[in-house]
Amino acid sequence: MKNLTKTEKQILSKHFSNLNDSVFSIITPKQVDRGALMSRYSRTDKSMREIFLDEFRSNESHGEEFYNKILVEYGDDSVAELGIGQIAIEGISNIAIKKIEDRRIGISYLEKSSRYVMWDKKINGKYKFYRDSIILNSRFGDMYLDSCNSDFDFYSKNIIVMMKYIKEIHPIDKYSFLDCDNIEKPFYKINNDNSIKLALKIYNRTILTKTLDILRFVLPASTLTNVGLTGNGRAFEYLLTILFESELEEERILALKIKRELDLTIKSFVKRSNDQYGMALQNYHKNIHKCTKNIINKYFVNKQYRRSINKLVNYDKEINAMNKIIAAIIYKQSNGTPYSELLKDVQKLNVKLKNSIINKYVQLRHNRRQRPTRAFEMTEYTFDIITSYGIFRDLHRHRILTMERQLLTSKHGFIIPEEIKKSGLEKEYNECMYKSKSLYQLLEPKMPFNAQYIINFAYNYPFFINVNLREICHMIELRTIQQGQREYRELAQKLFLNIKAVHPNLSRIIKFANMKSYELERLESEKKSQTKKFRSK
Repeated sequence: MKNLTKTEKQILSKHFSNLNDSVFSIITPKQVDRGALMSRYSRTDKSMREIFLDEFRSNESHGEEFYNKILVEYGDDSVAELGIGQIAIEGISNIAIKKIEDRRIGISYLEKSSRYVMWDKKINGKYKFYRDSIILNSRFGDMYLDSCNSDFDFYSKNIIVMMKYIKEIHPIDKYSFLDCDNIEKPFYKINNDNSIKLALKIYNRTILTKTLDILRFVLPASTLTNVGLTGNGRAFEYLLTILFESELEEERILALKIKRELDLTIKSFVKRSNDQYGMALQNYHKNIHKCTKNIINKYFVNKQYRRSINKLVNYDKEINAMNKIIAAIIYKQSNGTPYSELLKDVQKLNVKLKNSIINKYVQLRHNRRQRPTRAFEMTEYTFDIITSYGIFRDLHRHRILTMERQLLTSKHGFIIPEEIKKSGLEKEYNECMYKSKSLYQLLEPKMPFNAQYIINFAYNYPFFINVNLREICHMIELRTIQQGQREYRELAQKLFLNIKAVHPNLSRIIKFANMKSYELERLESEKKSQTKKFRSK
């Protein structure tokens, strides 16, 4: 780079973290300029600082003009990934948030937890659930409010009841804690003031988490939550396009609000979401939906199907899967040998040797964070799953898989946690479910999308996933950890057993699947957390 004048140094210091090193941060305040600089970088042999001095210094609108030309006129979508937006959305239903989180790539989400946060609070005397104007303005409006309020009444008034019941069946003296006066020494009786305080804190937090895990199944899908989004412009643009075309008023209004906020920071990156290009894409999606509906009505409308329960429905023969994986393992260090030739050579190996090779990679894993290599992406599994909507919400967060889901409905029944049955709350719990179902059956014929708001988390929900071995390994090992929610741990365990049945050798790579069951799932995790806090004092 040329020698800089004092003025140039002063200018550049406001836009770059340093002026001399070959590694530096771009700190120019406008997102559009950051993205334009990155994009322009790939089209010139100039340094980025030189680009800024030559092209951006004298024209404050250069970044926006650049994007209008490259993104809008030329349609170079990849440059839209160079703008990053961060927004918070508060008071969004559990229907709308799942539509947002269906966008798997390019956006990261942090959603309010239903395990660790109580949902019994009111604002101006009203529970926090979405009041859909289409339903409220229909003859079913009062029934909708009554059903949702009944769900929240049950949830709110039974937090203390359920905590008391769980404490009765899992009393504190059944468990060991750490002696605060001798932090390394385990003990089985609470024997001093510090230990009592810490043990009670751990125990009570564990009981509360367990309680919320159980009671959240009564919450309706209209329950309002909060979410933070961090994503690139390309992903946000596609999200907005999907929301603009939605059948639900909530999601269309949400699209307008999200775009309004993104226009403040990355306007050039999302302007196509609802212009002529966005409208064309929305029409394309609507035509796909219409075409699919016509096919169903023509060929499948009178078919009767038996619902499979969490079943593995498609997979490779194990020998074929092993061949592809082993060929992929050795490809990287095979000095130019084509994959096709390696695959032929691997096919000639005897099965015992192939098992031995796979086992070597199993032995290299010492914890679940040491993930299998990319070679284990070479075989896939398709699962037909039905589980509660509450559990689906947790599994939905896994990104590196193909997932398709149907509308939320009451047609598949609902789960009843054992604690609900044994604590004497089953009758009232069932009344909430039946009230939801009755209203859903009235709403669904005329407004199937809006009818979803009334359905409780406990209702069973069908979806399928197609996933490679590497990702399902991560998913199973994560979702079977001790502190995981009981129902999704049990589902993950079933998925593992499905894989083990058809791939007994390859399934060994899922080395840290936890097949145990627990009384108080969060207890050990709370112990570790609170002990760290005690040690730091």
